[in-house]
Amino acid sequence: MEKYITHSRSETEKAAADFAKRLKPGDIVAFFGGLGAGKTAFTGGIAKGLGMECEVTSPTFTICNEYTFAEKVLLHYDMYRVESWGDLYSTAFFDAIDSGAYIVVEWAENIFNALPDGCYIVEISTVSENEREIKIYLKGEQSQC
Repeated sequence: MEKYITHSRSETEKAAADFAKRLKPGDIVAFFGGLGAGKTAFTGGIAKGLGMECEVTSPTFTICNEYTFAEKVLLHYDMYRVESWGDLYSTAFFDAIDSGAYIVVEWAENIFNALPDGCYIVEISTVSENEREIKIYLKGEQSQC
């Protein structure tokens, strides 16, 4: 498990950009963390780390935002409202897994059993107004908090 402490949104984005350098097409990054913890900021950093020049916004109302740049595709899911397998199927998440896109999932605790072993788990905890604790590990290495 890796552990980081960041003290600003820009530090969180930089940590995410550095993390993104190890990602391969088809990798899944599942976020655990409360409201305002920095999940969307971390996703913005992943996009930057992948070389994407786009503004990342929360997919709260769209369920999935798709970002493309230089033949790379990043699918950014918000599973906050997913309460059943039927809800999950309606998001096209299972189709996305086989698409070769980079996939990031906010509120992954709602679909934990559907996440494949070996996907990246990123737990973001709020320490103070600007300080975040970030833990990164693979699903199956330890259970989520």
